[in-house]
Parts: sequence; C-alpha cells; structure tokens
Amino acid sequence: MKGELVIAGLGPGPESWVTPAARAAVEAAEMILGYTPYVNRIAARPGQVIEASDNREELARAKRALAFAAEGKRVAVVSGGDPGVFAMAAAVFEAIEESPALSEGVDIRVEPGVTAMLAAAARIGAPLGHDFCAISLSDNLKPWATIEKRLRLAGQADFVIALYNPASKARPQQIKQAFEILSGVLPPEAVVVFARAVGRSDEEIDVTTLARAADMPCDMRTLVIVGSRATRQVKSADGRAWVYTPRSERS
Repeated sequence: MKGELVIAGLGPGPESWVTPAARAAVEAAEMILGYTPYVNRIAARPGQVIEASDNREELARAKRALAFAAEGKRVAVVSGGDPGVFAMAAAVFEAIEESPALSEGVDIRVEPGVTAMLAAAARIGAPLGHDFCAISLSDNLKPWATIEKRLRLAGQADFVIALYNPASKARPQQIKQAFEILSGVLPPEAVVVFARAVGRSDEEIDVTTLARAADMPCDMRTLVIVGSRATRQVKSADGRAWVYTPRSERS
C-alpha cells in the first residue's frame, strides 16, 4: 500500500486563514506531526494520532514522517504560515536528499499556506507592493556573518525586507544589530512595521522609523517589515494610516 505525506501550512493563526486544501489534508491524515504550538491548534478526530516535538527537531520529525508514510499511512507534517518558508517542506526534502530510500513508496505533496509577511502586509496596507525579500535572523542554521551580509546587501539594493525570527530569549540583541546594519545603508526615516501575533486576539501593529526601531519591543511572534526608500505612509478619507510601497519606480 502506498503511503502519503502532505506538508501543510496552517497559516499565521486564525482558522479562517487556513486554506481548504491544507485543512482537508490535515483532516484526512492518520498521523499528524509538528512543532508543539502548531499541532496544539488541531482538534484531533477519533483515531487520529498527533505527535508534537520541539522546534529544533525538524530533520528528525521529517524522517519520522517519511518512515510512517513508507508503512502505508496517511501522514501530515504541519507548519505555521507556509511550509515552504523557513519551515518543514525544506526539512523533508533535506531528509530525502540525505537518504533517498526514505521516500520509497511515498506520495509527497506540499500544500501552501499564508505566510506571516503576507498576513502582516495585509493588515497594514501594501508594503510588499514592489520588490522585496525575506531574511530570517535566526543563526541556528547559518552563521551570523551570513545574515549581516544579506542584510547589508538587501538594504543597498533597496528591497523591502521582511525579517522572520527577529528575536527570542536566547537572541534578544540580534534585531538591534540588524537595525544597526540597515541604518548604515538606509535613511533614518525608512518605515518599519512591527506586526505581532497577526490575526490573533493579542494582535499589535506598530509603525515607526528605522531611527526609532531599536527601542520597539520584539519577540518570536513578531514579523518585522523594513521599508525601502520608496515605502511610505498614506491616510485614507477616514483618517486611517496605511503603509505601502508604490508599484512603479522612476529612474
């Protein structure tokens, strides 16, 4: 019997932001594996097995999921946001690259989700309206020197930059270091958006400038968007302020 492994994105939080395809994949699975806060969002149906694990066990989780699927089971591996953005899809394919036999007899597919930068951008307007990039500030899987280089070059290239994993209890200073690097290549009035817990009851959206960004509170539930030189704030007729980056660029 051929097994199935679906890598599904649960979106950034609200149930309404989970795609129908991802929801169907999770409901159909016999086994669901994922990081504890993500699987805690799932109400298991009778007979469904849920296995939670720590956030630094992605590769081991991927291998276990492939092993269960190779036994003929329907398996779902879940991520928050989109599974292909700093998440479990890459871990599964890393496991397959390391041991191709793990995927023998397994039907694999990836179901996309709403990633955090899209949810945050929608809340504040359209800051990703022109060219942008995403950088994770976590140095668990890459050296900080690489992050520094990418930040500096992205700023020099004038991308809008979405910063994932900006700060944690173990890494409280790296977001401040990131702002220091970007301050060397971007103007102090560059728009910065802090979007915390987007779509949840404790959601907070704050807009500031690069000059003041280092003083803003930030944690792992926060998505930070650093605007390009063109990113700006506008007010609608009702007085609400929005952030957007124009679609066109004049030379």
